[in-house]
Amino acid sequence: MSKKVIINAKVVTTNEITQASTVWIQDGQIQKVDHSTNPEIPKEYEVIDANGQLLIPGTIDVHIHGANGFDMMDGTEESILEVSKTCAATGCTSFLVTSVTSSIEDLMVMIRNVKNVIGKEQGAKIAGIHLEGPYLNVKRKGMQNELYLRHPNLDEMKEILSEAGDLVKMVTIAPELPGGIEMVEFLKEKGIIVAIAHSDATYEEAKEAFSKGASHVTHCFNGMRPIHHRDPGLVVAAFEEDHVSLQAIVDHVHLHPAIVRLMHRIKGPEGVVLITDALQAMNMGDGEYEFGGHKVTVENGEARLADGTLASSTVTMNAALQKTVESGISLQDAVYMAATTPAAILGMDTKGAIAPQLDADLVLLDSDYDVLWTMIEGHFV
Repeated sequence: MSKKVIINAKVVTTNEITQASTVWIQDGQIQKVDHSTNPEIPKEYEVIDANGQLLIPGTIDVHIHGANGFDMMDGTEESILEVSKTCAATGCTSFLVTSVTSSIEDLMVMIRNVKNVIGKEQGAKIAGIHLEGPYLNVKRKGMQNELYLRHPNLDEMKEILSEAGDLVKMVTIAPELPGGIEMVEFLKEKGIIVAIAHSDATYEEAKEAFSKGASHVTHCFNGMRPIHHRDPGLVVAAFEEDHVSLQAIVDHVHLHPAIVRLMHRIKGPEGVVLITDALQAMNMGDGEYEFGGHKVTVENGEARLADGTLASSTVTMNAALQKTVESGISLQDAVYMAATTPAAILGMDTKGAIAPQLDADLVLLDSDYDVLWTMIEGHFV
């Protein structure tokens, strides 16, 4: 029986931020959180002193492509395992392996690799797969490879799901394409989160998709028709639907801080999900990379194609937290957006918060938001 107790922690819960708390852990689960400054600790507990640093629930990244020089679409199992380790080192304890638009053959290889490595992670746990594409609109393709963009195809999706089983948790599509609404309905019926992006959907087309089962917007404002006062588009349609949540890449590049505040003000922390959308340059620094069949240049942390198009991000989850607070969002709400909301969306009932009976997925941050340690289900990783 494994027992740990974390003392002297500044704990972020869904209700408050406490200054000197104690977190009791047994067999990978949180037993209780109390505010005793000098608790009496039974000798069978391993004592971990947080030294007044910030303890948050492990963050959950529903949209990440790579990290530390590894691209999870490169056809290897190693890349997925290495991303898992880098996620944990940057405060993320669960993630969705995210594809880019590709051939069906390359996608199937990625799915098989996920099946082979899930449960063997040395860092963050794989919570499933997020298919970003291939059913996206060429007009809003961003860095997605035009060679492989295609209209929604139910037979192909059935083939993909036959290989993936229940691993596919989220699919990003452009619902205005021929067959798009049928795909929304099909995926909704399967219990898969239907997200919209790389889409030129009008306000009316988006409202129809949301009425038929779409419930999420991938990297909101990026890769979609912009807001116009006579053509409100997808974003305004999403703002109006209470059941629709929004992804936010908070790296001070993809979204102006005022837009981050607007999303938060309209949707609240329970309607916004912090993501990285990171490519393999995350944790690597500036340089030349290949991503989705394109050459990508990273300068000052910004990843762009040769024509200047943004190509994913290099932000980490701990940095996204910091930048969200810098944007004017409270720390408590930022943590909610990084951990609690994605857990709720994915139906991860034992993740996403520091509370009794939940998994001890915990991250200790210093005052600069650097990760001091990460714990997953009671074990340091």
